[in-house]
Amino acid sequence: MCAKHRGEGLLVGPVVWENDLVVVSHRPGGYPGYLFVESRRHVASLDELVADEVDAVGRAAWQSARGLRAELAPLFVFSAVVGLGVAHFHQHVFARHRGTPEDVGWMDGHQWAGAPTLPAAAIEELCDRLRRHFT
Repeated sequence: MCAKHRGEGLLVGPVVWENDLVVVSHRPGGYPGYLFVESRRHVASLDELVADEVDAVGRAAWQSARGLRAELAPLFVFSAVVGLGVAHFHQHVFARHRGTPEDVGWMDGHQWAGAPTLPAAAIEELCDRLRRHFT
């Protein structure tokens, strides 16, 4: 995540919104509606955030979810703080698109063979629309 904030590595995706405490970005690739809310300051987990960061993360996750609901009309918008592989706080906020089979795990919608995909330009346009949901 630290490298990502410098614009380096495989995790770099379009930035939806940012301030001095958090960055909201879209997952790279063509699956629409998979966002990351990340602390700017390097901490490994939720309990290491300070109060202002907690407030900023919570607000950004809420605005992310509201934006995804408004722009994509998904079946669900899920959120999770997970990830053993990356020791930098990040929260996943993502759409479960209508038509996703019930046997597809709640965090696996993007891995389903029939999952919706968009070209990079359309993901950028989605990010532009999502940006309007942040204050």
